[in-house]
Amino acid sequence: MRTASKHCCYLLASLLLVACETSVEAPYNPLVDYEQLDPATIFATPEPQLSSSYTTEQLSRGRYMVGLLGCGSCHTDGALVGDPNSARLLAGFSTGIAYTSPFLDDDPGVVFPANITPDMETGLGSWTMERLVEMIRVGTVDHSARSLPVMPWPAYASITREDALSIAAYLKSLAPVRHQVPRNVSPGQRTDAPFVHFGVYQAIR
Repeated sequence: MRTASKHCCYLLASLLLVACETSVEAPYNPLVDYEQLDPATIFATPEPQLSSSYTTEQLSRGRYMVGLLGCGSCHTDGALVGDPNSARLLAGFSTGIAYTSPFLDDDPGVVFPANITPDMETGLGSWTMERLVEMIRVGTVDHSARSLPVMPWPAYASITREDALSIAAYLKSLAPVRHQVPRNVSPGQRTDAPFVHFGVYQAIR
């Protein structure tokens, strides 16, 4: 009887230990609901159309700068999610970029990279050269003095005026591509369009 009782105690202890181990929750993973993407970063820049308004040197320099600055990485549909649409090079991205924290905002602020081909209705066809230069060097939102939250304009602020004009000339000389991107939304507003998250977050331990 003593031996049997002793074995029962051992068995009970073992069962309790297993139960405790199986009830321990897995460590919190803040990225459990997120999928890691591989953005496309290297692809051809569109060929500009020759124009008497701009020199060959300007267009060549502008094309080089647009490729160097990686404008297509955001402004080409599908590029940020690793599936660039070659028919929409620089024609805007239908997937937005959230610029507020995914850990704090259920409905973050979202920017949809614009169509920067010269389409008159959905692109920058009606923009003046000066307005384009300002957008490149200062990063202002349309009809506003507020800078775009996800455009890396601080890195472009030191671009010379000549280079900014070359970029503007190149963009104005592209074949227009009709593509309307969704409208930007402020934090707290909801968008029905898909978006990815942008930002750097540090874990507090």
